[in-house]
Amino acid sequence: MPVFEMSDADAAGRIGELAVPRADATVETPALLPVINPHLRTIQPAEMAEMGAQILITNSYIFYGSDEYREAALEKGLHEVLDFPGPIMTDSGSFQLAEYGEIDVDTPEILRFQREIGSDIATPVDIPTEPEVARERAEAERDTTQDRLETAAAFDAGEMLVTAPVQGSTYPDLRERAGREARETGLDVFPIGAVVPLLNDYRYADVVDAVVGAKRGLGPAAPVHLFGAGHPMTFALAAAMGCDLFDSAAYALYARDGRYLTVRGTDHLEDLAYFPCSCPVCTEYAPSDLRNADDERTERLLAEHNLHVSFAEIRRIRQAIRAGNLLELVEARARGHPDLLDGYRALLDHADWLGTHDPVRKGTFFYLSAESARRPEVRRHHDRLDRLDPPDELLLAPRDADVGDAGASHDAVWTLAPAFGPVPPELARSSPLTAETPARLDAAARKAAISGVAKLVEAHPDTAVSVHPGDWPTSAFAALPPAVDVLDGDDR
Repeated sequence: MPVFEMSDADAAGRIGELAVPRADATVETPALLPVINPHLRTIQPAEMAEMGAQILITNSYIFYGSDEYREAALEKGLHEVLDFPGPIMTDSGSFQLAEYGEIDVDTPEILRFQREIGSDIATPVDIPTEPEVARERAEAERDTTQDRLETAAAFDAGEMLVTAPVQGSTYPDLRERAGREARETGLDVFPIGAVVPLLNDYRYADVVDAVVGAKRGLGPAAPVHLFGAGHPMTFALAAAMGCDLFDSAAYALYARDGRYLTVRGTDHLEDLAYFPCSCPVCTEYAPSDLRNADDERTERLLAEHNLHVSFAEIRRIRQAIRAGNLLELVEARARGHPDLLDGYRALLDHADWLGTHDPVRKGTFFYLSAESARRPEVRRHHDRLDRLDPPDELLLAPRDADVGDAGASHDAVWTLAPAFGPVPPELARSSPLTAETPARLDAAARKAAISGVAKLVEAHPDTAVSVHPGDWPTSAFAALPPAVDVLDGDDR
């Protein structure tokens, strides 16, 4: 049985099921894994399960070096020590390696320890290469990580799944190679590593390039974990890139600092007069109640809210994937922060790759901004214009244009649709060509449409193409090929 099976898709995002045989459980993805530090449990794992956590993640290296928890974990197992009924994933100590420069354990030893304490998904010791290092270093550390993945692949894990972290710093081609070679190990889950510094600095465009590079190498069947993507404002973008699992320590770390998470960003508790949320915390308490509570209770309630808003966003993403409007959700989130907008634009730079994953049949296309003109649905339509069979003399006109006698002097009239360009009548009722567009079109919608006309002319040089401008400004047609005739008043 495959470890991961998909049931719905939109953009590169997907709803799937991750089988975790050691836990005798299946995790519906996209899924959020709350991070548990056994020494600092702001919310108990059993309570997280009641809030919607299917799976969580903890650090096996903390257990490995803990006088308080090591023996208990070996004797009782992680599930009993943490009191959590679902699957538990464990990291290996690579975070500590990145923070402190060394750890006193290797891949075989930490995998053996993870197996012995009852981890359901284990992680080898990879080398998390920070952004912007010299390429030679990035290549050398990626090679070391690959050696360790091959060691992990030879390890007798039993029913325990084993991850294959994908490194490569900020070099997309190294990420792609790392993804391809990680996939070839036959390991089970594929975390995208060392992106936390980028996420912390709001460098979402660089995150997109790193993830898409890795995804190109991993292929569509691999379940992908985005390490450190714990803020709900980033989940939709990450899901649209094809990430299936996200781990969050942010719910607790931000609460400890008096910060309140939303899908649009982060607010400080001291700045809030109202809670813009309907989770159990926010419906029972006002911001002043939390400010007046003792520090421990304030931290606890903020952490609860932060988890509630995170789980709600995961559910919202699943519904958007099922409805076929994930990119509309990404766009809405991107409008909440300029750096997220950069990330969305970077994702659309990979529209060719997105189009290989994006379903042809999906929900209604909503044109919301200039970015909508760059979506994979538009690119796909343009790329398929060579498949159409236009007549010898073709008139293109905006949907509401009154073509009058001009229509009769041509063999056929096709719609000149915003962004999509030429649309024959037989496709006019097909998604995404039924797109909803604003009455006040932007220049990008018209520019993309004209690009479609140029592609049609290039693909069908024997067709004489004319354009009725309708209410489009003359400037919209400046980029038309010289062979295209734009009708003036007399021609109409």
